Amino acid sequence: MKSPRRSRAKKVGLPPGTLIHVGAVKSPHTNLSLFRYDAKDLTEKTTVKIEELDCKAMPDGTLWLNVHGLHQPEVIAEVGKLFHLHPLMLEDILHTDQRPKLDTYENALYIVTRFFSYDRENMLVNSEQVSIVLGKGFVLTFQESRTGLFEPIRERLRANLGHLRAAGAGGLAYALLDVIVDRYFVVLEQITDDCDALEEKLLRQPTEPVMHSIHQLKRESGELRRAVWPLREVINSLIRNEAGFFEHETILYLRDVYDHTVHFIESLEALRDLLGGMLDMYMSSISNRVNMEVRTLTVVAMLFMPATLIAGIFGMNFKWIPLLENPHGFWLAMGMMAGIFIVMALIFWRRQWLSRR
Repeated sequence: MKSPRRSRAKKVGLPPGTLIHVGAVKSPHTNLSLFRYDAKDLTEKTTVKIEELDCKAMPDGTLWLNVHGLHQPEVIAEVGKLFHLHPLMLEDILHTDQRPKLDTYENALYIVTRFFSYDRENMLVNSEQVSIVLGKGFVLTFQESRTGLFEPIRERLRANLGHLRAAGAGGLAYALLDVIVDRYFVVLEQITDDCDALEEKLLRQPTEPVMHSIHQLKRESGELRRAVWPLREVINSLIRNEAGFFEHETILYLRDVYDHTVHFIESLEALRDLLGGMLDMYMSSISNRVNMEVRTLTVVAMLFMPATLIAGIFGMNFKWIPLLENPHGFWLAMGMMAGIFIVMALIFWRRQWLSRR
């Protein structure tokens, strides 16, 4: 997982609530899109200037303001002023390196989640922070870049599919969380496909690049787990609905999101165990290959040891040595060497010591 450049040194010594963007700039401009809708009507507008948007509350409708690009604190400050957001909430929105969490304020809930995408070429999981603010009659979402994550929700609102328009702000917040969690499974499936391909390569020929790829996926899955694990408690807190921002019917759907989150974490744990087993398999394969090579070298050395012994005996500086004066002594010595060599080779072959299996 790529780690964005941090800018926390700018925050040292400043009072709480100071608005400074922390993280990488992932969008050239800050864009705002506003949906105003109720059960019958819907209007939408996209702009770069907050003053061009009609953010007045709707008595029986819902406002959804989505912000792409968080590197302009003055825009975030204007949004906070319009919706009376706490300065600490705005500060957290601009700090894009946070773990999933839930903060409850007097007039709104602040939810931090993570959006993930998978770079299959480099086997990297890219992460972006997604902030959701749920209030009475409005939902605010803040994204680091335009990812298209919420486009299915926009299409449902435009086509008036299901009961999303009539579900209010709480129903919209649920739909946003649901599409985020569903996206996690897409990333998990892509990583699993790469894991299966690496497993086949590992079984055919365990090489060092394969080991590096397995280690890379294991590290990325660990980062993914640390980023998603807290989300389970966040959704569990939403289900308790202590602040009363959700309708009873919406709570039932939030339980479904909770089940999906638990399922994802369990599937991710299984994948990490599989990757750990593949690393152990690679190390076992390398160890077995080294043992086979050492055994082969040992057998070759043992085959030539008798010949070396005989040659050493006949090379001693004694005047009287058996067969030294025999005209056929050389061939007799060579015959003994060859005979012992053949006998030992047959013994090793019967015991399959000369096989690389």
